[in-house]
Amino acid sequence: MLIAAVIPLYNNPDTILDVALACRKKLTKVVVVDDASTKLPPEFEQTLADNDIILLQHPHNQGYGAAILTGIAKLSRQGFDYAITLDADAQHSPEDLSVFVEAIEKEGIEKDVIFVGVRDFSVPNVPESSKFGRSFSNFWVKLETGIACEDTQSGYRAYPISPIMKIRCISRRYTFAVESLVRAFWGGVRLRELPIHVTYQTKDKYVSHFRPFMDNFRFSMLHTWLVTRRLLPWPVKRLVPKPATPPFHNPFLHPIQFLRFLLKENASPQLLAVSAGVSTFLAVLPLLSCHMLVILYVCVCLRLNKIMALAIQNLYMPPVTPFLCIELGYFLRKGCFLREASMQTIVHELHLRLLDWLLGSLVIAPLFAVIAGAATYFIARRIQRNLNA
Repeated sequence: MLIAAVIPLYNNPDTILDVALACRKKLTKVVVVDDASTKLPPEFEQTLADNDIILLQHPHNQGYGAAILTGIAKLSRQGFDYAITLDADAQHSPEDLSVFVEAIEKEGIEKDVIFVGVRDFSVPNVPESSKFGRSFSNFWVKLETGIACEDTQSGYRAYPISPIMKIRCISRRYTFAVESLVRAFWGGVRLRELPIHVTYQTKDKYVSHFRPFMDNFRFSMLHTWLVTRRLLPWPVKRLVPKPATPPFHNPFLHPIQFLRFLLKENASPQLLAVSAGVSTFLAVLPLLSCHMLVILYVCVCLRLNKIMALAIQNLYMPPVTPFLCIELGYFLRKGCFLREASMQTIVHELHLRLLDWLLGSLVIAPLFAVIAGAATYFIARRIQRNLNA
């Protein structure tokens, strides 16, 4: 197995040489990708050359993801199998390279596994924003792929080069770490998680190029697109050969096993809440005669708990919820409520009330979805705690 390290660099002059030289002691090939840094240590290029470390430089700043892709493309042309990426700020320990190499040589022979380092957040000085960002990202990746990863934002990972070169990511900055992971999972790449050490400096010494507003906005837009893409009917690109599938068990012949699977499918409090919220939102909309089909389609695409979703949607069957939506929609259009609510005005004249129903549902659906999701989350969490007590 040909394994190399890729270190994306942007203005980390105090740590880059220590990190690169420590990696060079562990691996024969190390690539540093300078993303147009304005601050570099003295004799930087000469020091790397003297230690047989490759330096690639961007003419202008393109982002973290672009630097990773530049390094991986270089290794791909040289026939390498895996690229281990780690940060230039000394947050990641080069000593953990041995852990990655050992795991790759043991489990990465087929080049269909991505190895992700799980950071130990019990160490001092971990920013609260990093803890929140990891939990937030983990949740959405689980929703988008059905795969639970403990640290979807970790930059310490080993990419199988051949599959990753087939991915067409729209992200070129920090969001690349998440998008590449999601698209790799969609393409059949397997996940292997490895515990790693992490070091965070105190606030006065901590250097971060993460821009809270802009980068969080990019993450929000990325997850919106990935969920939307997941719901679209055309298949995603396969990156590795499809493994042999186990024999199909007919649910009619094995109803108990099938029911147990449905009950346990994504049954964490968070995902049960999402199932309830999504089902509520869709059930309130005027999807005449096809609520159940649409809800099942979305649940299958996002691997939501189908039992919860179908149970919740029964709460919004006619006539109460449509009546509320029509009344609110009529009020939004006319400035007053529909006073003559009868079989004639609601049922027989339904074709005249569809616009009112739609307008009202666009207000009521998200409100009811939040309420249903929150109630489901707290109830499920309480039940889970009682079962684990």
